Parts: sequence; structure tokens; C-alpha cells
Amino acid sequence: MSALICGSMAYDTIMVFHDRFKNHILPDKVHILNVSFLVPVMRREFGGCAGNIAYNLKLLGEDPLIMATVGHDFEPYMQWLCQNGLSREFIRILDNNYTGQAYITTDEDDNQITAFHPGAMNSSHLNSVPVGREDIGIGIVSPDGKEGMLLHAKQFSELDIPFIFDPGQGIPMFTGEELIQFLDQATWVTINDYESELLQQKTGLTLKQIAERVEALIVTLGAQGSKVYTHGQCIDIPTAKPKALLDPTGCGDAYRAGVLYGLMNELDWDITGRIASLMGAIKIEHSGTQNHAFDLETFKERYRANFGSSF
Repeated sequence: MSALICGSMAYDTIMVFHDRFKNHILPDKVHILNVSFLVPVMRREFGGCAGNIAYNLKLLGEDPLIMATVGHDFEPYMQWLCQNGLSREFIRILDNNYTGQAYITTDEDDNQITAFHPGAMNSSHLNSVPVGREDIGIGIVSPDGKEGMLLHAKQFSELDIPFIFDPGQGIPMFTGEELIQFLDQATWVTINDYESELLQQKTGLTLKQIAERVEALIVTLGAQGSKVYTHGQCIDIPTAKPKALLDPTGCGDAYRAGVLYGLMNELDWDITGRIASLMGAIKIEHSGTQNHAFDLETFKERYRANFGSSF
């Protein structure tokens, strides 16, 4: 069984400002803001939710399928996918667009100023969930172009393919009615604690009411672990211990790959949540979203060391 990963593909250009923004931004002058930050450290990473989730799921031994729209500048990313054995079958190149681009400047207090150009991502609705592909047994709708997210959720539902709704930072794009429609189509929902507050506010539903509409609602809580609301109960998932706290970017995507792995292998939520937690811990030990690597046996050893059991 394969997972169809619907979402963004992007280049992340990450710059480090060796000072604090607050020392250069005058609060009483923000209406005429004109600042320049010297950033001697810069790196370019492969990112985007679909790319990150698929990369992590591949590390766990699965063969995910990415469905995304990208631009004419995608060739370096394409080579990276080939190098890591990831399928390009459902990646559509739009010659008159750039691939999504995130420009992130981080200061010494870990504050960030980000500019994001969606580029080809805004045309994600040009892709469709394939019909008649018996190998696709599960899907995920992660942050992408608005029309694409609405379309792909509808198509998964019509094809009776169970899928995760992972709205992420895309929640503000949708009305309360549209978000409720997603909930009624989806099989599972994954959000972080901030997104849970926003989702409740926009839909007018409580967490309990949201959980009642799906088979499971997963809420990640950062260093406090995560919670799985399913069939009227709440399962507390502990954190796995990272070896270092280097870069939290992409931890949520790594966690979601762990959730997909558990669902694809019919594991219970206690195990699935712990696998997802360990995926996030491994990711935070590395800079960038796709620079960590492991084999499955090594992963299982770390699982046993953290949780005292096997899967």
C-alpha cells in the first residue's frame, strides 16, 4: 500500500542574523519600517510539507507518492528526490511558475521573519487524485493551494480513500463552513496546539465535537508530547528524548509521517503516537527538514530505548 501525499514542495532559504531584531526595529517607527539585516550565514534547503512528509515516510521503509505542482526551477529538488528513491509520478511542473519559496531570517532570540512566495503551489488544483490506483490505500491533504486542498479532500472522499486532514498554517484561508466540510470528509485530523485553538474558533466546535466527526484527532503539544482523541477517549503520548535541540522546522511533518506509518501498518494509537514522537525528536536534532537519515533497525532500537518496548 502506498500513501498519496498532497501538499506543497518548496525551497527554504534560511538566513541567520547575528543580532536581535528588537535592537534594530524601533516600536514607534514601525509605520515607516525600513531595515536591512546583514546575514553572513545562509543555506538553501529542500522543504514543503509534501516533500518533508514523504522524505520521512521513506526513511521508515514505505514508498510514498508525492502529488504537487512545482515550477521551472525544480530540477535540483527533482535530483534530490531521485537520489532518495522518491517517486515523481504525480509531480507536475508548470513552466511559467517558480517552485514555492520561503525566505526565513532568524535572529539570536530564535525570532523569525519569513516571506513566502507560493508560486506553482497556487495551481495545485490542476492535479487530481488518480482514479483506479489500487496501490493507493491512504492519503493526506497537507498545506497547499486553497483550491487544491478543497478538491483533493473531495476526491479522496468520493473515492473512499481514507485520508488525514492536516491544515497547518493554511487554516486562515478557509471559512468555518469549509473547515467543517473537511472534517466531515476526512478520516483523521492532525493539528498542533495553536492550530487547535484556531480551528475551534473558526468552526465553533470544541475539540470533543471535532473528534466526534473523525476516527481520530491528533493534537501535538511540542515538548509536552501529544494527545490522540479517538472513540471518546484521550490517549496521552509522551515525547521521545532528542540528542540535541537544533532546529524545530519540519518536526510537525516528521510527526505526520510517523502517523501515516502507524496507520499503514495497522498499529494501535499508543504505538503510532510514539513512532511519530520519535520521528519529531530525530528531526529536531538536525538543521533543515530533510538532512537526517536512519535505517529502520536503528529507529527501532531508539524506540526501545525511549519507550521500553518494541513495535
